[in-house]
Amino acid sequence: MVLAARALGREIVRVHAPDAWFLKRGTTANALRDVLVGSCFAAAERRGKLIMLRTDGPTLGVHLGMSGRVLVDGEEAGDPLIYASNRRVEQWHRFGTHFADGGAFFLRDPRRLGAIVLDPDESRLGPDVMTLTLAQLDTALGTRTAPVKAVLMDQARIAGLGNLLVDESLWRAGVDPARIAAAVEADARKRLHRAIRDTLRVLGRRGGSHTGDLPRDLDAPCPRDGAALVRRKIGGRTTYSCSLHQA
Repeated sequence: MVLAARALGREIVRVHAPDAWFLKRGTTANALRDVLVGSCFAAAERRGKLIMLRTDGPTLGVHLGMSGRVLVDGEEAGDPLIYASNRRVEQWHRFGTHFADGGAFFLRDPRRLGAIVLDPDESRLGPDVMTLTLAQLDTALGTRTAPVKAVLMDQARIAGLGNLLVDESLWRAGVDPARIAAAVEADARKRLHRAIRDTLRVLGRRGGSHTGDLPRDLDAPCPRDGAALVRRKIGGRTTYSCSLHQA
């Protein structure tokens, strides 16, 4: 994480918080200045899509959303965006801190889908996907009657799975994204758990969630069996799956 590598232990001298809409749950620009100026980030931790920057006082919660990217001293972290621009536009800097040594940390978010919050409620997040166990996956799916894709993307159930990672994992596991979560049988849950771990490992090594094997193109066949792909809206998100092995 670039924040852990580059942003810790540096005195904060100024806070950039021009977008009040981006500040959530009572957080204000003045409150951020009171807490952060003269302090420094002591630790950077991630749980799902939430980055927690620890100080000697309140924790700063940084939600990347779908289109947020972190920049420290101009170095970008995270995957290149697919559904938003990767252009460097200063007006998209929704939040930032300037350091005494002349460097800076910014959160750039073209679509304003992220958020900044002081002392985020970490109890609202499910187990982190990077350490997800089969038992935790069983608990997340439980007796839910929602589609399995929607459950996997619910951050209160499992923290850290986004649209592309879920589609890729379900494709690898051979599970229909629209199947009712409770109806995913034990063997399929085991396959799905392995597929989630493999997807994170393989795509992380390749460079991000946009590097999966499942095409997001109806003109392309399924790489596994050559069948036609299906595009649907599930849980409010555009979903791709195979018409054959995920039926």
